[in-house]
Amino acid sequence: MNISKRALRIPPSPIRKLVPYAIDAKKRGIEVYHLNIGQPDIATPQSFWNAVHSYPAKVLAYGNSQGIAEYREWLAKYYQGNGIDITPDEIIVTTGGSEAVMFAMLAVADSGDNIIVFEPFYTNYNGYAVMTDIELIPVQTKPETGYHLPPVEEIEAKINDRTRAIFICSPNNPTGTVLAREEIETVSRIAEKHNLFVIADEVYREFVYEGKHTSLFHIPSLIERGIIVDSISKRFSACGARIGCVITKNKEAFDAMLRMGQARLCPPTIEQYAAQAVLMQLDEKFFPEIIEEYRRRRDATYEELMKIPGVLCEKPAGAFYIMAKLPVDDVEKFAKFLLTDFQHDGKTVMVAPGPGFYATKGLGKSEIRIAYVLEEEKMRDAIKILAKAVDNFLTL
Repeated sequence: MNISKRALRIPPSPIRKLVPYAIDAKKRGIEVYHLNIGQPDIATPQSFWNAVHSYPAKVLAYGNSQGIAEYREWLAKYYQGNGIDITPDEIIVTTGGSEAVMFAMLAVADSGDNIIVFEPFYTNYNGYAVMTDIELIPVQTKPETGYHLPPVEEIEAKINDRTRAIFICSPNNPTGTVLAREEIETVSRIAEKHNLFVIADEVYREFVYEGKHTSLFHIPSLIERGIIVDSISKRFSACGARIGCVITKNKEAFDAMLRMGQARLCPPTIEQYAAQAVLMQLDEKFFPEIIEEYRRRRDATYEELMKIPGVLCEKPAGAFYIMAKLPVDDVEKFAKFLLTDFQHDGKTVMVAPGPGFYATKGLGKSEIRIAYVLEEEKMRDAIKILAKAVDNFLTL
């Protein structure tokens, strides 16, 4: 028997594929700083846990395929508070942001169609593309320009008669780039010219340190052709809750995604109940305090990286990632070396190799993604260890 070609094409996650080596390092008594994954260490709001423990039903029943109505009402209030004019009936709650991305891709493109995406991009888009049989057409952004969008001509050159959408992510994972309003307006003009949808991953909306976040729906011309995918995972340090949503004012796309939601029955029930409690009890100091904490972590990480000879990176304006170009030729080998052959004072670091964040083969060979999700002093220590590892690796 043979498994499917699709199954064979699913790529491993650069974020998780080195886990066995990390486990082995820990068995050898080495402390591993996990900079490979965007897992916040800030506590999930207590209101979330209180709601979980006080869930009132005695039977955990199926929920509404679109999501619990009251939770969608609170979600709509949240978006309205961010200047995004959304009603509860334009929201579909999903099983994490992952399902939201897949629903959006499936709604706008058929098997063999393609979607324009700016690379480097969140690595799992590659996996979703394989599962949906939709091709990602990469448009390269460069570390030298802070990974901002390239000229219009470079974007339009990749559009063909099978292109159905343009996918943007701002604040960006893995680069931390925050797209300026003018950049999103440029995407809007291209989409309108070529009659394309625009899908926006806005999971890191609050995590902006310089400038201001521009949502897809802040641009009037994108109202009918826009689809927002979102999640509570990073916003409320609730990655394991698996609660996301997909939002659109396009009736046909909405109806299609709702039918997909019906096919998978419903998103998690208790977690929606808990997420609603967080929104209902959200303190106005919650986000400012978290953003200031991550700003300190970002500044410390960037400061230490700049001390490493040959490193190239821009200080990110958002999210909690830095994409850094190292003076090494093969970061896949380097990332493995960190876990199998290197330690400093009983410690090492785990990073995500750059190639997994690209669709174009051969790119990212010298880049790593660093998630600055540890306390400031731990981040400083981790990058100092990384610097020693680079020196060690270059002498091999």
